[in-house]
Amino acid sequence: MDTKFSVAVHVLILISESPNPISSDQMAESVGTNASYIRKILALLKKAEIVDGHRGISGYSLTVAPEQLTLLQIYQAVTEDSKLHLLDIHQNSNDRCIVGRHIKPVLTGMFADIEEGFARSLTGKTLADCIADIRKKIS
Repeated sequence: MDTKFSVAVHVLILISESPNPISSDQMAESVGTNASYIRKILALLKKAEIVDGHRGISGYSLTVAPEQLTLLQIYQAVTEDSKLHLLDIHQNSNDRCIVGRHIKPVLTGMFADIEEGFARSLTGKTLADCIADIRKKIS
C-alpha cells in the first residue's frame, strides 16, 4: 500500500479545519511533499466528488461533511477502485506439491475475510473521527 491514503486524510483534515482557503503549496508544506503530488491527490478526491476546487481560485473545500465522509470512501477515491484489495497471492505454484496445489484457494478465502474486515473498519471511521483524535492530541 502506498501513502496516497494517508496523504489524502491529511489534506482533507487541513481543508476541513482551515479557516481560510488553503492552497496545494500550503498542504504540501504540512505533508512534507511537493505541491504537484498534492494536486494529484486532490484531483482524485475531486473526481470522487469529495472536494471542490475552482480554476484560478486558490484553495479547496469539502463537498461532504466530515461526519459523513468515511475512511473507506477516501481510500477508494485515491486508489480509484471500488473494491478494497490489499493482499495478493503469488503465481505459478507447483501443482505437484501438496501445498502448491492448495495454497491459492486457502489464501484466497482467508485474504478475502481480512480485506472485508479492513473495509468494515474503514467504514466505521470518518474524517470527523480523525479530526477529533487530532484535537485530543493537541489538548
